[in-house]
Amino acid sequence: MHRRLSLSAIRPTRATLACAAALALAACAEPNQPVAPEASAHGAHGSATAQRVSGDVARQVAGLRALTARFHDFDTAVEAGWGAQITGCMSDPQLGGMGFHYGNPALIDGQVDVLEPELLVYEPRKNGKLRLVAVEYIVPFTAWTAAEPPQLYGQSFHRNEAFGIWALHVWHFRNNPRGLFADWNPNVTCRYAAP
Repeated sequence: MHRRLSLSAIRPTRATLACAAALALAACAEPNQPVAPEASAHGAHGSATAQRVSGDVARQVAGLRALTARFHDFDTAVEAGWGAQITGCMSDPQLGGMGFHYGNPALIDGQVDVLEPELLVYEPRKNGKLRLVAVEYIVPFTAWTAAEPPQLYGQSFHRNEAFGIWALHVWHFRNNPRGLFADWNPNVTCRYAAP
């Protein structure tokens, strides 16, 4: 039904797609949510210091929520271009879960934009449906030529050697005690993923 796409098969381009301007960006934000990235197998980054989300970042996350709220309906996400299954349900017994990653290949172009997340992250539910829990911004190593890593929300992307990408998660629809921008979320499980 949905095609599976390997990140190594994507040929990055420099084309930038515009987001739909008609989407309202008026969702409520949760300012001052702690952010404490952890070291993980998914990406080797870490910080011993938790930081607070600024008002500007909270507004950007509110815009992201408004933009992606319609993708709680998975079929709507597929119709809008996020139908390429990038990973199976990802979980770690000690760090928590991520879920399934579905990508929009047209956005995997070496550009970063708050309102153009390359991946939508879904947690499988007991009823067999998928629940939108996060987005992940990714940039292939081969498409990023700047000396510094990409940045959004005042956060530097981290290297994910396994997939050959720069990556940044945003848990905008599922509370993450590890932090809004952490890789793994102990509140997410793959328990209900189909075998």
